[in-house]
Amino acid sequence: HDAVDAKYSIPYFESRGHTQAAEYLKLATKTSDPKEYQGAGKMDSMRKKVGQVVTDILSSMSAEDRKENIMVIDSDLGGSTAFNTIQKTHPEIYVQSGVMERGNFAAAAGFGMHANKQGVFSTFAAFLEMLCSEITMARLNHSNVFSHFSHSGVDDMADNTCHFGLNHYFADNGLEDGYDTKLYFPADCNQAKALVEATFPLSETNKGMRFVFTTRSKTPNVLNEDGSERYGEGYTFVPGKDEIIREGSSGYIIAFGDALYRSLDAVITLKAQGIDVGLINKPTLNVVDKEMMEKIASSPMCLVVEPIGKKTGMGSKFGTWLMETETAQNGGKLCKFGSVSTYREGCGGLWEQAYHQGYDSNSLQEKVKSMLGK
Repeated sequence: HDAVDAKYSIPYFESRGHTQAAEYLKLATKTSDPKEYQGAGKMDSMRKKVGQVVTDILSSMSAEDRKENIMVIDSDLGGSTAFNTIQKTHPEIYVQSGVMERGNFAAAAGFGMHANKQGVFSTFAAFLEMLCSEITMARLNHSNVFSHFSHSGVDDMADNTCHFGLNHYFADNGLEDGYDTKLYFPADCNQAKALVEATFPLSETNKGMRFVFTTRSKTPNVLNEDGSERYGEGYTFVPGKDEIIREGSSGYIIAFGDALYRSLDAVITLKAQGIDVGLINKPTLNVVDKEMMEKIASSPMCLVVEPIGKKTGMGSKFGTWLMETETAQNGGKLCKFGSVSTYREGCGGLWEQAYHQGYDSNSLQEKVKSMLGK
């Protein structure tokens, strides 16, 4: 259940007479995004960072505590979700269970039914859709499960539409008084590290099901206006809190994941043109930060930008959240609202997928100008 390296697949095709396929694999076809992004630092892999940080946390536990209270279940994708780091370091708690996500998640949830125990699970975000019933049962059983869904969104998605990770909100499918469920999507490796450190260890305020989403692609570290790292030294992740990346008097873009650094480039460019739009990062996808929502609702404009599906993503919920603000309930004037999300199939391409869906910097600049009548 993984890619086959060209050095093995080429002779395989040649031995079976598939010479055209073999010749195609010999072509130099690798390309990369030609754009240089403003407000962007070092590029690195969030999915690998999540795997390493979980491993480090497990290594800080006593061997007895780790063996007694943690079980990691892999669906043959540990090399891609970076949970193979756990397998190499702590094989005694790692179960390689094969391509059977529903059974594997259910097993992790079963282990995590005890208040002090935690199941740990990982796969691609595209496969979350098959887990809805198991997630519901886990929630009813008050299970503690930490899940890492890599390959979220569409960026750099080599397997095209069938592997697009679009329906993250399917995981938040319970009642409002149900056992705790949080959906997290960090913006860069620094935030991913802080997020996992804050949400992996079990506590009275941190339990239940926690879903961490990361991209297949590398993402740059988000920078402050002075060039320092926004999520560098001194940053603490607070679940449920939105974060201002840039202030703006003309409205805000709300983004997360790889959409954030693209939105930041758009914001910096627009500000240079005299359009003072701001940027907010929403790393907790399914919790309304009421204070921030009031700020957004009373601004001239808000644009939700996300790499996940238009029909089921944040944009499909954000209008309701705006209508529930005190600003709206008191009859105040609400901001203009728009959303940019994944809305069409993407057959072919890697970095081109973000451009194809229209959440690249230039497309976002045009969308903001249109909303503001510029």
